[in-house]
Amino acid sequence: MNQPNHDYNARLKTFARAHRNGSTKAEVRLWCELFRKRQMLGFEFNRQRAIGHYIADFYCKELKLLIETDGATHFDPETQLLDQEKTAWLKTQGYTVLRFWDDEVMKNLDEVKKRIQDWILTHAKDRLPERLP
Repeated sequence: MNQPNHDYNARLKTFARAHRNGSTKAEVRLWCELFRKRQMLGFEFNRQRAIGHYIADFYCKELKLLIETDGATHFDPETQLLDQEKTAWLKTQGYTVLRFWDDEVMKNLDEVKKRIQDWILTHAKDRLPERLP
């Protein structure tokens, strides 16, 4: 059952902070160019948010949308299984997870931005008018 605090897990706060301090280049780029200061269609995103027993790379509470960036370690079959388990649990809690490879973020940020915006425009159309210029 969803908690009023959106499944926030304060016990992971230290780990989330460590993740923020050790962000990958792709995470930094997404944060600086797409998410910081409500740049994504006016929606607020948080970095390295603890949800349940997981840490989401980026999280929009209003949309229940998580953005994950995956690097080379995610090619490992065991890591892929853990990613699948994470996504499955998040979905049972009502979250949506969009995943992007680090290379996609670094080489084709416009396409990543378009895919995220398309999701928002499709699923949050009713919350957009007051946000758009």
